[in-house]
Amino acid sequence: MAGAVLRGDEELLTGRWLGLVILAGALCACGAGDTLETLGGPTMGSTWSLKYVRHPGLPDPAQVRGEVEGILAGVDRQMSTYRSDSDISRFNGLPAGGCQAMPAPVLELVRVGERLSLLSEGSYDLTVEPLMNLWGFGPQGREEKVPDDAALAQARQRVGHQHLRIEGERLCKDAAVEVDFDSIAAGYAVDAIAARLAALGIHDYLAEATGELKASGKKPDGSAWRIALEEPRDDRQVTERIIEVDGYGVSTSGDYRNYFRQDGQRYSHTFDARTGRPVVHDLASVTVIDPSALMADGLSTLLLILGPERGWDYAQKHGVGAFFVIRADTGFVTRASPAFERLSRGKTD
Repeated sequence: MAGAVLRGDEELLTGRWLGLVILAGALCACGAGDTLETLGGPTMGSTWSLKYVRHPGLPDPAQVRGEVEGILAGVDRQMSTYRSDSDISRFNGLPAGGCQAMPAPVLELVRVGERLSLLSEGSYDLTVEPLMNLWGFGPQGREEKVPDDAALAQARQRVGHQHLRIEGERLCKDAAVEVDFDSIAAGYAVDAIAARLAALGIHDYLAEATGELKASGKKPDGSAWRIALEEPRDDRQVTERIIEVDGYGVSTSGDYRNYFRQDGQRYSHTFDARTGRPVVHDLASVTVIDPSALMADGLSTLLLILGPERGWDYAQKHGVGAFFVIRADTGFVTRASPAFERLSRGKTD
């Protein structure tokens, strides 16, 4: 999960799967009365952080903290599958044929999930929680192990976005599906924070929640916010690529930390809903840059599911700014889409 650890002149944001290092640079060349404010705290079982340039007349840190924590609390209350009283957990507890009134953000994410499912031909799906639990990765998972065929077939009957429908302000289901927003909720939260900061007149910031982030404007010294992408490894920290971000969200998905081995086979927590099984390919991680942190969050997961070939073809066809890190015999090889090369240099045109 995400965290923040000071290390010299860098701040390490470990993210959910791959490290993102914010390169601090010089922070003393502020204009008259400008200050760099740094906030942070716990959220979604992980952490959030915010750096913003406070120009004269802008809100003080206490007010900004209250605004951010209010947004994050709302996301947790509506979308968390780790608390039984959330809106989505109560919906997940309904039997087949049940309907429940839902707040607008939940319905928005269901629609985004449907779009991503269609774009991936069903590989990406918000309703894989029964599979996650069965394999030991979900909030109700008890043991990480390969399930037998009968249990897998039974769980797959409760998976599929086609079992969901929206009727006005209600979310309904015709099978006992369970919705999990883990792949897009943090990105949604970052976009909501960014929108609130803009409403407060704050336009120079870097906002992050559980490793998903969005940057806007400049640092106090006038330079761009710089992010270092780390290799997907857990033995040491190695910077793979440094990017500049202005006006974009950044999300990285990877499978190198959450997995188990059985009978010599590696099983990750990244599932292809079409098979009901963890993906088996050499794509270790993928980073996406997009104007929306929500879409960057969802697309990084979608591309990770598709793998190094199908994912690359998808990114090329749809103009996705994506950076792939692929396992090879000698370590890792990387591949960046043309859109990623353009957007990672801080260009917003």
